[in-house]
Amino acid sequence: MARTSADRLPAGIARLPVIGTHMRPNIEAVLAQRPDLVLQLAGRKEASLPVEALRRHGLRVAVFHASTFAELFSVIRRVGVLTGAQDRAEDMVRGLEARLDALDARLAATAERPRVFFEVRSPNMLAAGQAGLVGEIIRRAGGENCVQDRAKFARLGEEEIIRLEPAAYLIQRGPMNPAPLALDRRPRLRAIPAAQNGRAWFVDEQKYSRPGPRNVDAAEELALLLHPELKGPALLQTKPTRKDRK
Repeated sequence: MARTSADRLPAGIARLPVIGTHMRPNIEAVLAQRPDLVLQLAGRKEASLPVEALRRHGLRVAVFHASTFAELFSVIRRVGVLTGAQDRAEDMVRGLEARLDALDARLAATAERPRVFFEVRSPNMLAAGQAGLVGEIIRRAGGENCVQDRAKFARLGEEEIIRLEPAAYLIQRGPMNPAPLALDRRPRLRAIPAAQNGRAWFVDEQKYSRPGPRNVDAAEELALLLHPELKGPALLQTKPTRKDRK
């Protein structure tokens, strides 16, 4: 077994060899592991190049796309089939679906859907658009993505953020956004509603932007951030991210 440089969970995989990034894996390093199966997340065109190279070497490569919870659960089931762990995969999916159903039930009586801005990267600003799991996480958490671009990502400037007037602002931290500033350190954004109301939070990139079971954790976490009145033992298995105002 091996992992990419961005993979860090579960903690036990830290001992595994690193084969590069998911976009630019080291082909020789992958071949050295003599894998029975390579899993690749679909992405930009560059992601298809290593897949083609590995297949030319005779490796079995499965490419997956997950931009909704339904697609994510389909991926989990398919990986279960490929690895001979169908029952474990089905149990996992059923548990995740039950948690989302419980979240939907708790949010059913909530009329307010705060307008949310999700920062993927800054200062060369990249925001989460309507496509992709982040948009679905926001929706399932009882929010509304204020960026209406139908693509997965949207490039925009601070003027557009000011015009959008988000009521909540999420700043992901991780490889894509390693050192973002808090909103109170960005003079032009201090006046937006999210900054004025103290509803700007740092969140974990791997939980929100990397497809996997923890995306359900993200939806539960965000639901409490947007709707703190829902707090109770029946809702969350995880705690909300602490407001981090540097």
